[in-house]
Amino acid sequence: MASLLVGVLIAAAVVIVTPVLDRNSDEPSAPATGSDLDLERRISGFAEDTVADAGFLPPGRVERETVAAGVGLYLDGRRGEAERKLAEVDFGVHILRDTAKGRRYAEIADRAREDVRGWGRVYIDLDAPVRFSVQVPHPVADSYSESLGAGVLRGAPGGVLVVAGAHRAAGKGNAADVAHRTDTIFHAVCAELVARRLPGIQVHGFADSTSPPHDAVVSTGAGDDGRAQAVTLARALADDGFRVCRAWSSKCPLAGRTNKQGRLASDDGVPFIHVEFSRTVRESEGRSRRVVEAMTTAVAEWKAPAEARTGR
Repeated sequence: MASLLVGVLIAAAVVIVTPVLDRNSDEPSAPATGSDLDLERRISGFAEDTVADAGFLPPGRVERETVAAGVGLYLDGRRGEAERKLAEVDFGVHILRDTAKGRRYAEIADRAREDVRGWGRVYIDLDAPVRFSVQVPHPVADSYSESLGAGVLRGAPGGVLVVAGAHRAAGKGNAADVAHRTDTIFHAVCAELVARRLPGIQVHGFADSTSPPHDAVVSTGAGDDGRAQAVTLARALADDGFRVCRAWSSKCPLAGRTNKQGRLASDDGVPFIHVEFSRTVRESEGRSRRVVEAMTTAVAEWKAPAEARTGR
């Protein structure tokens, strides 16, 4: 009986310490945590399955501040505190690993009434110091903008992606048009990121008829911070054959001068890029991939602020 018990214990120990093998390698890797999935499909699915039909309930000040504070705590590596803070408004955290790149992300989202409240999601890269944000204020309304944002998050280490949770026309009185309001979860989270000196790129889309001569409009929004990276983006797009309107040197439509997140960044001297892509560009898989590469090239120039860090 004693020898049988010893054998069972040894077998159990073997099971516990056996490493997880990476799917693309014969070498052992760290054990997986959370879910392994395609990050871009996850975010696109959120837009298609939830955002497209979601309602919108305007959040109160306490709710806005609570989510923003939870994101801030998570960025500081105080994860237990962050989860407790977020739980106060029925938000939670799920750890994902992108099967395309193998990178881990924290998904912060409504765990109770996502399709009713329409407050959106936040994704944080867990495998690099945070150094920039990608903002998608009009998923579905600006079709495929959420896929472009996901592509930048995946393509450049150190990103935080903020995605609105409802169509811009949801709710009453443009309440869900988060790019033009300051009383939303989206804006509160972006304000938290600006307070941490994180540069941001905000992705939009326009109808081809709005500006027929252009495939893209690149701007620094209300201010001039981020000009160097905006020039890098415009040059990368133009070198790849895209017709670009540069708002700092031409009169461009859709330059985002009244964009609330851009104004906030300008007031604090934080770099901000407002970029619009035509529907033809967004609907083409090949062109979408190329504009993501151009945006990734631009955000790669942003370095992590000394005070911005992610606990890992």
